[in-house]
Amino acid sequence: MTESNGSAPAAAPTTQQRSDGALDRFFHISARGSSVGTEIRAGVVTFFAMAYIIILNPLIIGTTADINGDTLGIPQVAAVTALAAGVMTIAFGVIARYPFGIATGLGINTLVAVTLVATEGLTWPEAMGLVVIDGIIIVILAVSGFRVAVFEAIPHSLKAAMGVGIGLFIALIGLVDAGFVRRIPDAAGTTVPVGLGINGSIGSWPTFVFCAGLIICGILVTRRVRGGLFIGIVATTIIAMIVEALTDSGPSFVEGKPVPTGWSLAVPKLPDTVGGAPDLSLVGAVDLIGAFSRIGVLAASLLVFTLVLANFFDAMGTMTALGKQGRLVDENGNLPDMKRALIVEGAGAIVGGGVSASSNTVYIDSAAGIADGARTGLANVVTGILFIAAMFLTPLYEVVPIEAAAPVLVVVGAMMMGQVVDIDFTEFHIALPAFLTIVIMPFTYSIANGIGVGFIAYVLMAVAGGQAKKVHWLLWLISALFMVYFTIDPVMHAIA
Repeated sequence: MTESNGSAPAAAPTTQQRSDGALDRFFHISARGSSVGTEIRAGVVTFFAMAYIIILNPLIIGTTADINGDTLGIPQVAAVTALAAGVMTIAFGVIARYPFGIATGLGINTLVAVTLVATEGLTWPEAMGLVVIDGIIIVILAVSGFRVAVFEAIPHSLKAAMGVGIGLFIALIGLVDAGFVRRIPDAAGTTVPVGLGINGSIGSWPTFVFCAGLIICGILVTRRVRGGLFIGIVATTIIAMIVEALTDSGPSFVEGKPVPTGWSLAVPKLPDTVGGAPDLSLVGAVDLIGAFSRIGVLAASLLVFTLVLANFFDAMGTMTALGKQGRLVDENGNLPDMKRALIVEGAGAIVGGGVSASSNTVYIDSAAGIADGARTGLANVVTGILFIAAMFLTPLYEVVPIEAAAPVLVVVGAMMMGQVVDIDFTEFHIALPAFLTIVIMPFTYSIANGIGVGFIAYVLMAVAGGQAKKVHWLLWLISALFMVYFTIDPVMHAIA
């Protein structure tokens, strides 16, 4: 007869425990100091911070007519935008296992609509064909290890400057989206390009809601409330719905005419319907070679070069900033398994072009979810599932106005400013390139522009300081490429 030691036998693990354990091991949740609940909640936060692209992208590329007079259409672009974002965000979460959401890149979509279609006279299938080619090149560069080599060659001060610049950039996006900062029309008789609200005051109820949301989010983060940013979005959305019910502010555009006091994108009121089937007719509407025969091999190749350079460094700068914010980088500021992440991100251009949503890339708005605790790819899976669901449930997610998500972007921008302490501003050859990287991003609304100017300034300051031999050869090469990038318009006109 065996003696009992007095302790009860251990209970067999439940199905839920085994499931959580498998998730933990696959996504390294505990190793990164997170939990399943935190990842799920933060994934929802990231979705709400990114969801505006489903409304905004159709307005940018869905209404521009090509040389044949054809447009992509707003409902069709909304559907494929959500589809591509969902597929690529889930793929990035499962393969790269980082909490970086992927969706149509702002800036790239404008480049496609304005330059490729409206200016160069390409059809939409031809323009999207160039986007697919751009993605193929990006993936090849990632597979070869070239993208990782470039990333590791970037000085620590410039990596920190990228994070700070992107923080200012997304904060400015939030302020502009909320109407707190507005562009002043040229007709106003002033040389000041932007101003506070309307005539120097808040001036609209939607902007008031943003201010209330910023205060709420700031207090919740200060008090270290778990899920504070998500709670802030929900609370601000409720306030927005109440304000809209009382004031009837309406949209910011009515019959094509601007209404400065209206809501920027979504009007926060209960929808008439829950959802419906998406129109995916744009999937596969791509012409890979048409642009080369229409405008010539050289001109088309220069357009591809422009897309590649913008994509290459937009993603790299964004992943650097997000990795530092989430404390996911190593002592050299590099992400582990960076090569795998860059390959998946590059595939976003192929998928985005293939469905006519424009190039998909890592989204800096993911910083909202990271600030709320996201540390693994599980958060991405949640965000991606919500994007897929958004194809069918557009009326529901449209309840959340951009003014309710914008406070999160401003708060996250403030958090990312902390990286400025990693830059030695007492050494001017470091200070000037870092400063230019930081300010050019928000001032030109482009991450790639900030990185390019910073690289060029870094090389020039090194030469001026007699340290040219210390500059990595890749920085010389990339600076030269950016010089071409910044002069692409006159080059295009010269060969036309």
